[in-house]
Amino acid sequence: MAPRQFFVGGNFKMNPSNVVTKQELLKNLNDADIDPSVEVVIAPPSLYLLPVLELLRNDIKVAAQNCYYKASGAYTGEISPAQLRDAKVPYVILGHSERRTLFNETSELVAQKVKAAIEDDLSAILCVGETLEQREKDQTVQVIQEQLQPVLKLLKVEDWSKVVIAYEPVWAIGTGKVATAAQAQEVHKDIRSYLAKEISPEVAEKTRIIYGGSVNAKNAPESASQPDVDGFLVGGASLKPEFIDIVNSGKVKLQS
Repeated sequence: MAPRQFFVGGNFKMNPSNVVTKQELLKNLNDADIDPSVEVVIAPPSLYLLPVLELLRNDIKVAAQNCYYKASGAYTGEISPAQLRDAKVPYVILGHSERRTLFNETSELVAQKVKAAIEDDLSAILCVGETLEQREKDQTVQVIQEQLQPVLKLLKVEDWSKVVIAYEPVWAIGTGKVATAAQAQEVHKDIRSYLAKEISPEVAEKTRIIYGGSVNAKNAPESASQPDVDGFLVGGASLKPEFIDIVNSGKVKLQS
């Protein structure tokens, strides 16, 4: 079976706050020497999706940071999978811990969104992860399986080719703390085993599982070398020049 393509996503969240900074970010990306074997996807705020699509180099893809599960209607402030497809946005981030905690999105709602996105031919970056309290209670595996289970119920086997799972421990997001390479590998291996049991070994082997949580240029190479870490979902560092170093950390995987 062919090796999984290394994947690095940059989640800009509610940044940048002005057009000048956005232009500087795009220039850095457009001028960068990026490993062509890596799939690179950036997720700017929805306001900037169309201009970024127009100005960004073709070998870097664009993702929305969220979408609703309805195609259209009276849903003020939302964006639909159909609109993203029409705009030629290929990816959408769903289930991020900030959506779950700050905006009270349940795993069932996230699953509906993933299903709707895939039905509109989008690919989903599905985020899962535990809090520090849950980790300290040894509930990591249970929590992640509970987050994945509603998605498993709604997706067909063939849908999983359009899913990238992002393991993002909540305790490591924006805190400066980061799961060690061994901790990330352990959880990723558990996720892959769960997919093999609940769907199929083939789906488990093909599905990319990436890590997110205070990823930076210094800690990326060690995590990238782990057999079940297929890339990263990067937050704050995606706004800095070091994002390119994180993208290119995939070379460690090729050399191992």
